[in-house]
Amino acid sequence: MTRSQNGIGMGRVGILWLVLWTCAAGGAAASDGSLSLFTQASARAPLIALQPADGTAARGLGSLFAGQQGTSFFAPLPQRKSVALGPVHGGPQIAQLLHLIAQAEAGPGGYDAVQHGAAVQPPKRPTQMTLAEINAWIDRTPGQPHAIGRYQFIPATLRRLVKRLRLPPHTVFSPQVQDRLADLLLDEAGLLSFRGGEIGRHRFMKNLAKIWAGLPTATGQSYYHGVAGNRATMTWAYFEAEMARIFPG
Repeated sequence: MTRSQNGIGMGRVGILWLVLWTCAAGGAAASDGSLSLFTQASARAPLIALQPADGTAARGLGSLFAGQQGTSFFAPLPQRKSVALGPVHGGPQIAQLLHLIAQAEAGPGGYDAVQHGAAVQPPKRPTQMTLAEINAWIDRTPGQPHAIGRYQFIPATLRRLVKRLRLPPHTVFSPQVQDRLADLLLDEAGLLSFRGGEIGRHRFMKNLAKIWAGLPTATGQSYYHGVAGNRATMTWAYFEAEMARIFPG
């Protein structure tokens, strides 16, 4: 046999030996219930543990990641916190006070009222618009009045109150939202101090008139009389009588 023949022969012997060794190892593994060509230890340890040792898989949790709850590959999204829109100051007295303010500010237009001096009106009724749409209308129509809603919010006040409540742009300017915004203004006028006896009725009425231009001061005129066409829309006598009726004593 030549050297090349001897090499071929040895190669064949090596291959035959490898086949015989593999079969023997496979037979031993088969008797253990495994079909792997690797050692028994590696056959029993998959690369990704599909069933954690604590038994979470048995509870129906199918995540591929150890310790990950649920069936998603990703962490669950944080829940969006909802904003409470109900009035802080409830009760019939506050409802009547808001009605009185709306009388002076919005008249029959109510929650859909828009300042009469606005030459370009909003494209929809205010209660059907989002805050983003209202802001877009304001930005598109500079140089005109933009007081809007039952309480005639002007742009600067509206944006300040919306920021305080952290309302998102897609929030609809609904009656509930408008009432909640007005509630913040009642706070600024000193409602709690008035109800607690720290300030008198006339002082509270003046504070309200400094916020809503349609309400009169004790002079009978608006606090902003003549500014941008503002004027009181009710008499001082009527304002005082209604406040005494709503808040007797």
